[in-house]
Amino acid sequence: MSNPIRKFLNEDQDPKAIEKIVGKLGSLLMSGEIIEYIAVQKKPAVNLSPDAIALTTKRVIFCRFKNLGLSMELEDYVWKDVYDCHMKESILGAEFSVKTISGQVSKVDYLPKAQARRLYTVAQEQEEKQREFRRQQDLEDKRAAAGNVNVTTAQPQSTNPQPVEDPVASLEKLKALLDRGLIEQSEYDAKKSEILGRL
Repeated sequence: MSNPIRKFLNEDQDPKAIEKIVGKLGSLLMSGEIIEYIAVQKKPAVNLSPDAIALTTKRVIFCRFKNLGLSMELEDYVWKDVYDCHMKESILGAEFSVKTISGQVSKVDYLPKAQARRLYTVAQEQEEKQREFRRQQDLEDKRAAAGNVNVTTAQPQSTNPQPVEDPVASLEKLKALLDRGLIEQSEYDAKKSEILGRL
């Protein structure tokens, strides 16, 4: 038995089925994605190609074997799109189902109860992480929306109007500056034109 699959055989999973699933999923994993748990269907009758569910750090993957196990159909859901995971036990095993945000439901029945319970526990941990992520996103969206609000306050009207300077007094001050040599004739002429233009 190879070492990579040993960690998935805790709840009496079928080693051959686990080896086949790990082999198929190994090349399909995204960067940084790790398989956390695999549950394998165990029907009461002969079960040559059991369905399975693999939970990774990024997805829920339904593995459905077709054509007597010669081909496999994968159906996966990214954790952020998963709305709820549900487990239902019965006499012959348990059913594990996933409901997406869009309302789509996928399930596998006849899972051994111990595997279904472990599957449910791992799924609940991932769901909790996603709820916290969505809550943080919602808070950030609300903060961003609140940042765009413009609050304007009316400026108080001044009750004391600015005193208007007497143009004659301004011209006298300007002439005094010219006579003392503090400004040049061109500056005096420009300022004088400006004061006379206001009249």
